[in-house]
Amino acid sequence: MLFPELLVYAEFSPFILRIVLGLVLINLGYLKFSAEKTRWRESFGALHMPTAARLVTLFGVIQIFCSILLFAGLYTQAVALILSVTILYELVIESIAETILIRNFTFYLLLFVIAFSLLFTGPGMYALDLPYESFAFPFLAAP
Repeated sequence: MLFPELLVYAEFSPFILRIVLGLVLINLGYLKFSAEKTRWRESFGALHMPTAARLVTLFGVIQIFCSILLFAGLYTQAVALILSVTILYELVIESIAETILIRNFTFYLLLFVIAFSLLFTGPGMYALDLPYESFAFPFLAAP
């Protein structure tokens, strides 16, 4: 290993990824209610989904709420799983109907990889998550 002393900051990288992903997805969720609302309705229509307007609203609310939780570091792994699924859905829409959304496949792939990595690494530093072993199983907590 070239710089082993940098391993002290290993918990800092998931923190940076969590904050950046949270901010980007809050912005994307907000755009589903404002500038890109009609494009998202068209995308749900292109996939032959019923009640496109309600689905866009639900999708935006889920994305904003989960992104706020991710930004704060609450329930990070569960939220990362939910956001991975929503980002994967956007990735599928982008690959099927390329002209509807304005971002490209690589953008959504990068967001998916970041969210999926947070599922395994956890929240990192400065998170409000409780350790699962002491919360769910108090008898396993260290004395």
